[in-house]
Amino acid sequence: MSRKWTIVAGWLAAIVIVDQITKAIVDGTMPLHYSIPLIDGFLNLTYIRNTGAAFGIFAGTHEVFRLSFLIGVSILAIGFILVMLKRLRESETGLAAALAFILGGAIGNLIDRIVYGEVIDFLDVYWSIYHWPAFNVADSFITIGVAITLCYLIKAKGDDPFAAN
Repeated sequence: MSRKWTIVAGWLAAIVIVDQITKAIVDGTMPLHYSIPLIDGFLNLTYIRNTGAAFGIFAGTHEVFRLSFLIGVSILAIGFILVMLKRLRESETGLAAALAFILGGAIGNLIDRIVYGEVIDFLDVYWSIYHWPAFNVADSFITIGVAITLCYLIKAKGDDPFAAN
């Protein structure tokens, strides 16, 4: 296995395992909607189930449509990322790791959608009365991966890291 794919496999396994373990711990030890302050005035561990996508989008739609649509979009996104990884130069290991972050997060949340029909979220960041929508480890890695990918693409200035060697 090439260095690029070793990096992807390592990050992918770590992210999915940590994501699923943290969700299992929350699900197994906390009642739904229960909250534990971690950093007073900033961060709570709050168990919720998100039936929608990011920020609760589609949460109010019919379950059959919502689940089919969100699972389908997740599978398409995973396929797209795999194609991008395949096209990525072997030397672009940092970008490979960033794409693995996105892929691992997408797979972690897809597992929840398939198993529970919704995604387990538990990180509640807030200030005063203002709360960011609750999220999980998978969401965190997706966000970090997207940010790193954007930085790489901005830095590339026209050089296509996905071009064949």
